[in-house]
Amino acid sequence: MKTKLFFTLSFLFFTALIFAQNTISGKVVDQKGKPVAGANIYIDGTYDGATSSETGDFSFETTETGNKFLVVSFLLFETFKQEIDVANYKDQTIKLRENVNALDAVVITAGTLESGDKARVSVLKPLDIVTTAGSAGNIVAALQTLPGTQSVGEDGRLFVRGGEASETQTFVDGIRVAQPYGATTNNLPTRSRFSPFLFSGIAFSTGGYSAEYGEALSSVLLLNTQDEEDHEKTDIGLMTVGLSLGNTQKFKKSSLSVNMAYINLAPYQAVIPQNVDWNNPYQSLGGETVYRYNFTNGIFKLYASFDSEKFDLNQKNVNFENPIRTDMNNNNFYLNSSYKGSFGTGWQITSGVSYGYSKNKLKYDITGIDNQENAAQLKLKLSKKFSNYFKLSFGTDYFITKYNEDVADNISLNVTNGYDSNIFAAYTEGDVMFSKKLALKVGLRFSNNSLLNENNIAPRASLGFKASKSSQFSFAYGDFTQTPVVDYIKFSKYHQFESEKASHYILNYTFTRPGQTLRAEAYYKDYSNLVQYDTRDIQYNSVFNNNGSGYAKGLDIFWRDSNLYKNLEYWISYSYIDSERQYKNFPYMATPSFIANHNLSVVTKYFITDWKSQVGFTNSFSTGRPYNDPNQTQFMNGKTKSYNSLSFNWAYLLTTQKILYFSVSNVLGTQNVFGYDYAKNPDPSGVYQRQAVVPTADRFFFVGFFWTISQNKNENQLKNL
Repeated sequence: MKTKLFFTLSFLFFTALIFAQNTISGKVVDQKGKPVAGANIYIDGTYDGATSSETGDFSFETTETGNKFLVVSFLLFETFKQEIDVANYKDQTIKLRENVNALDAVVITAGTLESGDKARVSVLKPLDIVTTAGSAGNIVAALQTLPGTQSVGEDGRLFVRGGEASETQTFVDGIRVAQPYGATTNNLPTRSRFSPFLFSGIAFSTGGYSAEYGEALSSVLLLNTQDEEDHEKTDIGLMTVGLSLGNTQKFKKSSLSVNMAYINLAPYQAVIPQNVDWNNPYQSLGGETVYRYNFTNGIFKLYASFDSEKFDLNQKNVNFENPIRTDMNNNNFYLNSSYKGSFGTGWQITSGVSYGYSKNKLKYDITGIDNQENAAQLKLKLSKKFSNYFKLSFGTDYFITKYNEDVADNISLNVTNGYDSNIFAAYTEGDVMFSKKLALKVGLRFSNNSLLNENNIAPRASLGFKASKSSQFSFAYGDFTQTPVVDYIKFSKYHQFESEKASHYILNYTFTRPGQTLRAEAYYKDYSNLVQYDTRDIQYNSVFNNNGSGYAKGLDIFWRDSNLYKNLEYWISYSYIDSERQYKNFPYMATPSFIANHNLSVVTKYFITDWKSQVGFTNSFSTGRPYNDPNQTQFMNGKTKSYNSLSFNWAYLLTTQKILYFSVSNVLGTQNVFGYDYAKNPDPSGVYQRQAVVPTADRFFFVGFFWTISQNKNENQLKNL
């Protein structure tokens, strides 16, 4: 009996030790000793944490033991990170150091939404980019929850403020990416090529951007790779759609990160019904690597990525009795090297070179289309802060693009098209601080396009005024030019094209306080020199001109809050847009088919500390989009029903370094319609038949297990999901 009692007591004792809760408590204050309310306090790599009260006090329990890193973050202060002994950290005082770049002085924000450690007014944090329900780790899908964007489900790329996806350029460390999206075909959505975990910051400009960037009519997406890795680690991912493997090695002055992924949708689609008739579902093998070397006065980065993609499907076409077999193979390679450092008396230098290669082999039944693009950029930028009131930047760009396309069938068709383009650009820009309340950025960009045989001068200007401690106004103006897209310019040996143009006018109001951000932005875009053609479809003997025009005007509102309820973060994005164009083969001014007048996104994330889980919901809504019904007399008179999609995700920490992740898009199974394809000719009764353009699947389910192996036991892949 005594022996049994001894073992029972021993079992209860060791059970209590295993599940013992350690209490971490303290107070968060500023440098003057005043309490800081609303600060986020947590153990790095876990969901265990709390928010400081109005008196700055905090307290929470954790099952973690030993030495861990405690992190304290708050918008107006530098992030605090310290290694602590979990069992003995009680009633400690944490002093936060004020971030001099936060809101002490005015910062121009018109048209730009930033995230990352260096962002002065953060809208989305890097973690948000990949933990947004429905994004499935796709940077572009997460950005589509921000105001100013259009969700075009049958395309998948980034459409901004009345601009087509081709009007947005992507840059990695300031160097352009010529082919930022994966392979696709008609009405089959694509994804961004980049995995999020290699990037430390994102700046998404919806207009009015710096003179440093050109060849974009609507917006630029700036991705910045991490300057330094903290730990060596290995990341393993097992998913319902494939496998992933990553490794980071850290040396004395350098580091190397490598990430590989294999995706195969065949097993998944064998279980989950699809709206597409696949012969061979999508497969891809890809990888990315970043090498960094830290010099005394600068940092060198080498970024490289590759991917090989293929799929084979039968697509219904209203013009043919039988489906059209579409077989796609794509190989893509991108190399980017950059150096950023200082020299002399306060001069900063940024230089870089990039090379992109993309080869597509596409076959529509008996017709084969083979194309390849080689694109490169050389960049040099110098800047110097002459005083606290004036900073000067200037630099040059050189873009080289070579594109070739061969179209042939088994009978008589054999056509070759393509173009060679060289663009030289030079720019200068000055930042003037009149006071802490008033700042001006003014710039000028000059470009010469050898293919179009033209010169362009594009002025840019932005003004910021700080109205109070928490609010400010910004205004931005700019002229922008862009070479016509490849669908037109590949016929340049038959036709002489000009650059398309747009002017942006943006008025922004930003209000920030601890845990809350409000942005309201009104804008107007004036388009000119848009390409027009006189045939139903684009072809070599179409008659082209640059007489097209258009406009886009609207209002974007963004609200983010983490104060409403403990462990709850949410944001609401609303956009109104009124846009019309006379371009392509439009007979007169009309709203393009990718534009919905009203767009609303609600994103929520809730941290359940007892379950060691984060759950998230995203609801995206937009009003109907226009389409042209040839059975009606008025052009673009049709309108689809409203779009609505509710998505859910759940990340559960099995241990600090092991995560089980689940997500499902369009939980309610809403039958969304993106538009309609109409027959080219009427049937015997005089009616043009149509077919609906619908998603490839009503829902998308994803389950993954992610395991990080490292000496730092706090490291995990939560930020990658």
